[in-house]
Amino acid sequence: MQGKLRAAIVGSTGYGGVELIRLLQNHPDVEITSVISSSSSGEPIEAGFPHLTGLFAQPLDGVDPAEIAGKADVVFTATPSGVSGKLVPQLLEAGLKVIDLSGDFRLKDRAEYEQWYRHPAPPPAYLEEAVYGLCEVYGEHAAGARFISNPGCYPTATLLGLLPALEAGWIQPESIIIDAKSGVSGSGRGASLGVHFAEVNENFKAYKVNKHQHIPEIEQVLTEAAGKPVTVTFTTHLVPMTRGIMSTMYAGMNGQHSESEFVELYRNYYAGRPFVRVRSEGVLPATKEVSGSNYCDIGFAADPRTGRVTIVSVIDNVVKGAAGQAIQNLNLMMGWEETRGLGFTPVYP
Repeated sequence: MQGKLRAAIVGSTGYGGVELIRLLQNHPDVEITSVISSSSSGEPIEAGFPHLTGLFAQPLDGVDPAEIAGKADVVFTATPSGVSGKLVPQLLEAGLKVIDLSGDFRLKDRAEYEQWYRHPAPPPAYLEEAVYGLCEVYGEHAAGARFISNPGCYPTATLLGLLPALEAGWIQPESIIIDAKSGVSGSGRGASLGVHFAEVNENFKAYKVNKHQHIPEIEQVLTEAAGKPVTVTFTTHLVPMTRGIMSTMYAGMNGQHSESEFVELYRNYYAGRPFVRVRSEGVLPATKEVSGSNYCDIGFAADPRTGRVTIVSVIDNVVKGAAGQAIQNLNLMMGWEETRGLGFTPVYP
């Protein structure tokens, strides 16, 4: 490839799109050539995000697939569900590579998608083509692909925490309970009563109990890994912080396994995958320890008294749960080093 890869970002005025801008600014092989917003077309991006003042001379572009194809080689679609399902086929037919950050192409079953997302499903051919981009598990499928569906934030933390133990047969699939918590940025930038400061501050609440749209995504991957249908109890909570997800998972063990055995199993499973860090025995991760980074940190507490294991997995929901993993997928797609443009430490404190 001569010169830098030209990238466009559709949905540049959402948190995922703005984080893509921040991260891609530091990618040595990528140039952002178009920032796109249907709601703010023609306006300078700093009008909504003053921290980006001076970075882009041109105003935000509108959503025109032919125009995008003239400016870019790859497009990140950081749009709401229901929008990407209509837009992505047009971008692909225009000859672009696409990495989609919405939920429109994650579920292979069209009826299941329509049940959980309440939108018409995309055409079957595009659902079939979309590579599910959980990098540490399906990364080999991303190489050379033209279309990747970026996983959800909750599924990323949860699946990275569960898959090694499930595939090894160490935990009982039918026993899995997932207790997940997210910072408010996971709700997006749109104003609503549920994310109003006075409602969130000094408060802690569960939401979408047994109804969250990430449930079928998690179950789809676990079912494939287990070789039989897997259903989970999945409860999400909103916590009064800006960034971060903690997914705490409980499962009955098959036999007895110590924390040190879990550490060894997971370190072997993720050997050579630089963005998963498995904590030492007795050390559990915290969201602050991955903030602003593309890391997923995992720790364990095995309980011989109850025969259950607790697995704690943390990510930054806007980075590893969205923009960072999308760039990691781009690196795999293009055959670049997985860490290109992502090699920075968490922001602490």
